[in-house]
Amino acid sequence: MELPFDGAISAYFETDAPDPVRTAIRDGDKDDILDAGFPYSDRMDRKDYEREMEALQCELVKLQRWIKDSGARVAMVFEGRDAAGKGGTIKRFRENLNPRGARVVALAKPTEAEQTQWYFQRYIDHLPSGGEMVFYDRSWYNRGVVEKVFGFCDDDQRERFFRQAPGFEQALVNDGIHLFKFWLNVGRAEQLRRFLARERDPLKQWKLSWIDVEGLKRWDAYTQAIGETLERSHSDAAPWTIVRSDDKRRARLMALRSVLHALPYDRKNADAIGTIDPKICGGPDIWNA
Repeated sequence: MELPFDGAISAYFETDAPDPVRTAIRDGDKDDILDAGFPYSDRMDRKDYEREMEALQCELVKLQRWIKDSGARVAMVFEGRDAAGKGGTIKRFRENLNPRGARVVALAKPTEAEQTQWYFQRYIDHLPSGGEMVFYDRSWYNRGVVEKVFGFCDDDQRERFFRQAPGFEQALVNDGIHLFKFWLNVGRAEQLRRFLARERDPLKQWKLSWIDVEGLKRWDAYTQAIGETLERSHSDAAPWTIVRSDDKRRARLMALRSVLHALPYDRKNADAIGTIDPKICGGPDIWNA
C-alpha cells in the first residue's frame, strides 16, 4: 500500500522518534495509555462509555431545543495538538442534533484577500446567529501556536494577536454569545501512535497533512507556544477548558459535560450529565501535567 508523504511518519518512528516514545508504542497494547503521567493506565470500558454517552446525547437534544427556542448563541472553539481528537469530539456533540442549528467551521488557509484583513475578520463571519451552535475546528488561535511554530506570522503580528484576543472574546461574551474554549491535549507517544494508524488506514489518510509530518519534529516548539498561548489568553470572561485526551472516551464525555453543566437549558437532568473528572478536565494548570 502506498503511504502518504512517502511513509514519512513511519520513517520518523523508526529513526527520529525519542527512544521512550518508540518503546511505549511498541510495548503498548491497543487499550493501554502510553503516557506514564496520565491518571489512568487503561482506556475507559466501552460499555460504560456508551451508557454514559447515551445519557449525554439525550441532554444535548434538550440543549439544542432550548437554544432554538430562546434564541441563544453558542460558540465552541476546539484547539489542541494534531490528532488530539478535536474532530471526533465535535462529531459526538453533533451526531444526534439537527445540523441546521449545529454548524462546523473548519477554515482553510487564508486567501490573499483574507491575509490583508483584520486577523479576526474571517472568523467573525461564522459566528452563531440566534438559535444556533457553532463548532470551530481550529480557530483564531492558529496565530498563537501553529503560525508561531512554522513561521507563518512574525513576532509583531503574534504580539498584536495576544493584545487583541482578550478584548475580542470579551466583546463576544458581552454581546451574549456563550463562548467555550477547549484545549485537547495528547501525549507524544499517543499522538504518534494515532498518526501511524492514520498513515496505514486508506479511509483516514486524508486527515494527514504536511504540517502533521513536520510537526512531529517540533514537539518542544509546540509545547512552548501552547504554554504561552494558554497563559496569555485565559481570562474570567473566556477561560480555557483543558481536556486530557490520551483516552478519547473520557475526553469526549468531559467536553460534553462541561457544556451541559454550564448552560441553563430546560429540563436539565444533572444526574444524567454526571460529574467532571478534575484529573481529565480542568484549567490551564493541567495542560502539561
